[in-house]
Amino acid sequence: MLTPRRISYAVLVSTLVLAGWLRLGAPLLAVLFSYFALCKLLAVTKNKWVAFILFVLVVGGIACGAAYFTRAAIRELPEVADSSLPSASAWAQARQIELPFTDFDSLKAFVIDAFKEETNYLKDVASFARSATTVLIFVAIGIVAAVSLFINSQLDISRRVPASRNNLYSVLGGELSARFRDFYQSFATVMGAQITISLINTFLTAIFVLTVQLPDAPLLIGVTFLCGLLPIVGNLVSNTIIVCVAFTVSLKTALVALIFLIAIHKLEYFLNSKIIGDRIRNPIWLTLIALVIGERLMGIPGMVLAPVVLNYLRVEMSKIEATTSS
Repeated sequence: MLTPRRISYAVLVSTLVLAGWLRLGAPLLAVLFSYFALCKLLAVTKNKWVAFILFVLVVGGIACGAAYFTRAAIRELPEVADSSLPSASAWAQARQIELPFTDFDSLKAFVIDAFKEETNYLKDVASFARSATTVLIFVAIGIVAAVSLFINSQLDISRRVPASRNNLYSVLGGELSARFRDFYQSFATVMGAQITISLINTFLTAIFVLTVQLPDAPLLIGVTFLCGLLPIVGNLVSNTIIVCVAFTVSLKTALVALIFLIAIHKLEYFLNSKIIGDRIRNPIWLTLIALVIGERLMGIPGMVLAPVVLNYLRVEMSKIEATTSS
């Protein structure tokens, strides 16, 4: 007969499987990251409602920052293209390479012609736009769910009623809370290591940004640290922003920034394996295998969750006493 404890394990496993199958890795991560941030703010402020208000301000600031960078990139793209493409064209001509564009207008015409010739491109763009919108909506739902859990995480709201204490729903609710609480603790452990990685990445990036004297250096350094809190994908986002800013200086600066940041990205991959591997006390090779399998199953969210699942499995299996047969 299935016990509530076994059912709770089955529910947790089913949740992870469904998250991968239904492509719900992003909202699951949104719940975990949001709840993690709320708990850390609570540890600092010692007041749940103050932590909630600060969390709302942080989320609002991140959303405004993302909108600002997107709008600025769109606005400055023609100027950046006009200043960078002639240099790229001259570099290509010196090596007898013909480019289909020489300035922003010719680049825009080239892209439009490509869209006309390959209608699949338009379908891909439309599909990407729909997917991105869906992900944003699901992430918002995940953030709301995390706030709801933070305010009241009790699954059985009638638990305090004496007559209902020992029914299956109440007991199962307690077991489910224990399973997901342990899974969250594994996530918090991995995120502690990720903060260390982000500090190292931010320090190295700050040296580069200040050395080449990129504009808005303090802002770029701050964005690098915040993005670095997101394993793998955060580094890609911050690198993209830095390269785009470097383009406003010169094409050469952008190429140097791209090469440097690719090297940092490769370094971070092994930092993830070493630091996170040490924190969850798993060998580097096992963590690397988990990262690869997670990426194949769920993409970037799978890479984020892989060390968490690995740590959770170790913790749960360590609680089981193995018996040896004679």
